[in-house]
Amino acid sequence: MHFEWYHKLSLGILAALWLAYASNYLGDALVHAKTMDKPAYTAEAPEEGEAKAEAKTETAAAEDGLTLLASADAGKGAKLFGKCKACHTTEKGGKNKVGPNLWDVVGRAKAGGAGFKYSGALTDMGGDWSYADLDAFLAKPKAFLPGTKMAFAGLKKPAQRAAMLVYLRSLSDSPKALP
Repeated sequence: MHFEWYHKLSLGILAALWLAYASNYLGDALVHAKTMDKPAYTAEAPEEGEAKAEAKTETAAAEDGLTLLASADAGKGAKLFGKCKACHTTEKGGKNKVGPNLWDVVGRAKAGGAGFKYSGALTDMGGDWSYADLDAFLAKPKAFLPGTKMAFAGLKKPAQRAAMLVYLRSLSDSPKALP
């Protein structure tokens, strides 16, 4: 009997499937999973005092970003902005992408970029983008503004936020004075 190449291929595939099925069956027969009596991990909510301490730490971290502005490097901020280029543009009169154009954002009205549909949360917030607000937003956008459309997790390091703020400040014909 003469086997053609496609018969050999079919037989090889069938044998591989049988081997996989037999291995699965044998594994199930030899290993029996035990149910746990209690959860392996439990999460506890922080006590009220701990929550206040965490809030003070976050506030201190935001202040640290502002105190570092005078010594921050706009070049480092420009490099960090590489993460943001997928959603934002920075050219004067540039188009909006998934996020608004950030030219002259420091001191601009929140939800004030032309031609971009902002989230209701930002529209309702009002006010201008101060250094402190931008620092807090960059640290943790969803904590600063619940309901924001921005998916970025944030910049945890105050030095990175300071560099980003100095870079954003430079995106203007007349940069705003540092605080």
